[in-house]
Amino acid sequence: MADRYTVDDIVAALGKRDFPTVTMWNRVEGRPRTVDFSRALRAEVRDALWMLTRQWQVGEFRGEDAGSPVLARTHVATTRITHVRPGDGPALPFDETVPLETQVERQPSRATIAGEKVALDLRLAAGRRWLKLIDGIGSYAGLYAARYRFKPPDPQSAADAAVCAHPEVWQAFAAAAGRAVDGIALYEYLTGGSGRHAHDGIAVLDLHKPALDDAADAFVAWMSGSIARPAGGENPAWQPGRLEYRFACSVPVEGGEKVYVADEYQSGTLDWHSVDLDPAADPLDDGTSGAPDPRATITRTMAPVPLTYSGMPHARWWELEDGRTNFGAVTPGTTDLAQLLFIEFGLVYSNDWFVVPLTLPGGSVAAVRGLEVTTVFGERIWIEAAGSGDDWQRWSMFQVDVRGSGASDPALLLLPTVPKVGEGRPLEEVVLIRDEMANMVWAVERTIPAPDGAGRSGASAGRETRAYFERLVADAGTGVSAPPLHENDARIRYDAMSSVPEHWIPMIPVRARGSDRAIELQRAAMPRVIEGDPAPPVRVRPRTSLLRTGLDQSAPAPYLLPEEEVPRAGAVVALGYQRTRWLGGGAHVWSGARKATGRGEGSSGLAFDRLIDQPDSGAG
Repeated sequence: MADRYTVDDIVAALGKRDFPTVTMWNRVEGRPRTVDFSRALRAEVRDALWMLTRQWQVGEFRGEDAGSPVLARTHVATTRITHVRPGDGPALPFDETVPLETQVERQPSRATIAGEKVALDLRLAAGRRWLKLIDGIGSYAGLYAARYRFKPPDPQSAADAAVCAHPEVWQAFAAAAGRAVDGIALYEYLTGGSGRHAHDGIAVLDLHKPALDDAADAFVAWMSGSIARPAGGENPAWQPGRLEYRFACSVPVEGGEKVYVADEYQSGTLDWHSVDLDPAADPLDDGTSGAPDPRATITRTMAPVPLTYSGMPHARWWELEDGRTNFGAVTPGTTDLAQLLFIEFGLVYSNDWFVVPLTLPGGSVAAVRGLEVTTVFGERIWIEAAGSGDDWQRWSMFQVDVRGSGASDPALLLLPTVPKVGEGRPLEEVVLIRDEMANMVWAVERTIPAPDGAGRSGASAGRETRAYFERLVADAGTGVSAPPLHENDARIRYDAMSSVPEHWIPMIPVRARGSDRAIELQRAAMPRVIEGDPAPPVRVRPRTSLLRTGLDQSAPAPYLLPEEEVPRAGAVVALGYQRTRWLGGGAHVWSGARKATGRGEGSSGLAFDRLIDQPDSGAG
């Protein structure tokens, strides 16, 4: 029997197609005939004319000034920031040892709110620092703990409600009373006037007084450097009516000075786009500082280098890509200019950009007076600035707008700012919302500064505070109660007005001063009505420093907020500690506020003239 897998005449069998399986592939792969794969990996193109045709189709041969730059000579005029004016305050010499964010944003570190001691954590830390400084100078720790002591909170006193209403805060103050030193009280005494000593009012030996004075100097220096505070107690850059910062800085130039103004800085990222050049602003330098002239010129000749980045498309026509960047996977929207510019740069202009490095210090303003480029063909080309002129349709980056005109300043402004700021948990947070149902604007204290130094929930603090006063009324035992209701069988009860939580502060509309049409929002107060309390209802005051503007003055002043500062989406203002590092590696800590857009409207539940259903008290 013939073997069906054996073909005697393969040529005849293929011609007659007697065995179709012979012509079928069971594996589609190449069979290498050599161990050298270099030629197979060349991706050779045999038709050079086709390559030239493709270059002609895309306009490769239409290039002008195609010589690569080999030399670039730059002439740059530079100057430095010399003065800063926070808000409407006086102009101050610029301190190069402190970041600009710190000089603009620092808020006073409040140790007392509404006459009550707060910031227990800072008071204890300062007290421990003082005891460490005087360690070895006699045995005076107990004497300082007695003089700069914490008063034990009285749970039966309405004046201690801010502490005793919250069990955790009460326990912390009770534990510190009679044991710890109030370091901030000592610091306020030492800095409260001239001729004061740390040993005032304390029986110490005369031979220890010089050492205690040296320790006091070190203690004041440590306190002043631990948290940046504005000079004079208040920061004039903070605009309470706008809940924003406002400042100006100046640089000397030929014929005068440039003044850069920021009217609405909401904190966050402080850079060139935060300021405008104001030619009409008053000069900040009165000529009496005696500081050296920071103006200088820089002329350098350098070799330009091509601009590259990781994953950049190859500049050659027939070079295989490494696949690190997939531009085909970038799907920007029609209005996403950033991604569109990125794709255009990477695919069209990537090999047309060259870098001429020039290092400038922070806080400087640099203006390029001239740029001459020499190509490989010996051509010398004078480079003009892109986007120059007064055309309002121009587009450019890193140029500051000139206020009052459509022009821009071509000088490069490098503000002395930091790239990263660490933010702690907010100690205060206020949400401004519109309540269309009640036709009101509310300032909701979402986070309040607790006396122990931590930020607490405003809703929880409001409930605990009200419960504390209700307990005081119940424990008073005055025998005075609300008048009894008249007996009737009515199924409804009339309610003149409902109430809101105590952390909701009303902002009522008032006519703006000097205007017949403009409206402002004025801080108001809701009454704390407690059933059975014989005393008149007291007003619920805000507990955040953001809303207590003008309230703690010797002559209280109203707090007004322009109506446009509370849009339909609302606003959120937070206050907390921030930390960063500056030149030399030193740390800077300050308390700063930040403003952001809210999340829409809200409802307080406030209602007037209500009829409330009464439960049926009858049986059967």
